[in-house]
Amino acid sequence: MQVTRPCVVSLRWRLDDAQGQLIDELAEPMEFLLGGDDLFAKVEAALEGQEVGFETDLALQPEEAFGDYDSGLVCFEARSLFPKDVEPGMQFEGLPEGAVTEGMPDAVYTVTEVYPEHVVLDGNHPLAGIGLRMHLKLLDVRPATEEEAQAGSVGEPIFMVQTGAPPDESLH
Repeated sequence: MQVTRPCVVSLRWRLDDAQGQLIDELAEPMEFLLGGDDLFAKVEAALEGQEVGFETDLALQPEEAFGDYDSGLVCFEARSLFPKDVEPGMQFEGLPEGAVTEGMPDAVYTVTEVYPEHVVLDGNHPLAGIGLRMHLKLLDVRPATEEEAQAGSVGEPIFMVQTGAPPDESLH
């Protein structure tokens, strides 16, 4: 079957930064909806019209991946608003209750620094502002179910970054 929208593709990839340092490697195949919200537009464009066995190397600029770094998404909040064991790398959905920073979007905020009186939070994706190199291999393709097409996803996010997590945690 040829890759056409909407369909589900099974991929493996290796993701490096622009200097060739490994960021993530999908050793086991993972499914993604092509024609939905699962993949970057440049990845979809590379896969469109291809067949099982296709391999390619892509260079993704920050704006084609996780976006440019926005210093306006960094804020400071009182240390007392966080759990006692807060540490760099922990992530929170949204700002904590009682936060004084206004106008910040709903986002996942990563703790970047912890001080006695305050905590620094960053709402940027941990890979924002980074150019990426991706080697991907198309292992399978199948028609999308009606539910997958309507949802815009097969339910597996492209990246779920856990910075500062134990070594067995991954970016996918």
